[in-house]
Amino acid sequence: MKLIVDDPNFPHGAKELDIVVYPNPILKKVAEPVEVFDEELKELCQNMLYTMYKAPGIGLAAPQIGIGKRIFVMDVDYDREFLDEDGNEVKISNLNPRIFINPQLKNHEGKTTYQEGCLSVPNIFDDVERYKTVDVEYQDVNGNKHTISTDDLLSICIQHENDHLDGIVFIEKLSHLKFNFYRQKLVKEKTRRGALK
Repeated sequence: MKLIVDDPNFPHGAKELDIVVYPNPILKKVAEPVEVFDEELKELCQNMLYTMYKAPGIGLAAPQIGIGKRIFVMDVDYDREFLDEDGNEVKISNLNPRIFINPQLKNHEGKTTYQEGCLSVPNIFDDVERYKTVDVEYQDVNGNKHTISTDDLLSICIQHENDHLDGIVFIEKLSHLKFNFYRQKLVKEKTRRGALK
């Protein structure tokens, strides 16, 4: 996919990382806290943002690129315009990238339902119940601490990505019947892809 972007918030010079797909075992592991805040961490976060935009998606957690650290990135605000029928050229604008390191969710209220998808669970979408609002304590790439109050799509996306840090994918929040159906579908697809290699 070719990205067309003219935005100073875009991670120019970053590289695309491979996204792991369920049922990869890394997606079931609880991620470890980040303890070292250095240039390598900053580069990783920029590469994660680039990978997310290229996918394209609105959130990406470190376990999804095979790294068991408590990091996720997101942008729920940017605009996407597909310039061709096949979706091979995408123009993105109005970027508002966010980086969350060692997040902790607090003070959740209310309930809401949203149709979620996931870059590690391709081509599957279903309604998931989440808290409507949530406060998040986190660190930035320099280790500075922040707290924000979130609602709506930002709150939903933060809860979704934070689940990845705890070894949970969104289909596991569905009914037992739906989860088994989607899991079998994904395993079959993985087997089919393996047979084609």
